[in-house]
Amino acid sequence: MFIYLVFNQKFMRRETVDILKAWSAISVAFAILLSGGVAFDIKFLTAFLISAFTVGIGFLFHELAHRTLARNYGAKAEFRSFDQMLILAILMSFFGFILAAPGAVFIRGHVNKEKYGKISAVGPMTNIILSVIFLVVFLLGIQTLNILAFYGKTINAWLALFNMIPFGNFDGVKILMWNKAVYGLMVAVALALVLIPISL
Repeated sequence: MFIYLVFNQKFMRRETVDILKAWSAISVAFAILLSGGVAFDIKFLTAFLISAFTVGIGFLFHELAHRTLARNYGAKAEFRSFDQMLILAILMSFFGFILAAPGAVFIRGHVNKEKYGKISAVGPMTNIILSVIFLVVFLLGIQTLNILAFYGKTINAWLALFNMIPFGNFDGVKILMWNKAVYGLMVAVALALVLIPISL
């Protein structure tokens, strides 16, 4: 399904490159963080795969959700990577932390406050749903998926909560302006997911 979404004719060439670039860079950054370096061994490769299917999928689905809903409302919407932030994320990973701002969906066209709020909400809501799915997989106790499920639940919960920050260009600003009750509920659910104690 991902291959279809990325390579169908609705994607412009630059957008496809930007999506793959951002996904790859974020996956590398978190792989460095998880493995403690860039020695191209089994530890780094495992960390990269875990990152690609947790952080990478979380980022990708978040942005595609924004893009899809905006286009359903008749607006023009395209993803653009923030190349300097991608480089910064990789550099910061060597020091044990990451500030991830890989890019954003830019929207053009008339969209009212309610629709803009919903477009903003669908991104972190996607991360909430992914976090719940990973949590269920973890609770099922499938040994081979435990590490993937642990990071998937944790990272997507943090991504949802991080994007609910109510200032700057974060999704939380637009959601709060649209509907305070929805904003409060989403923050509460994301925070609950962050606080649910699971461990490897």
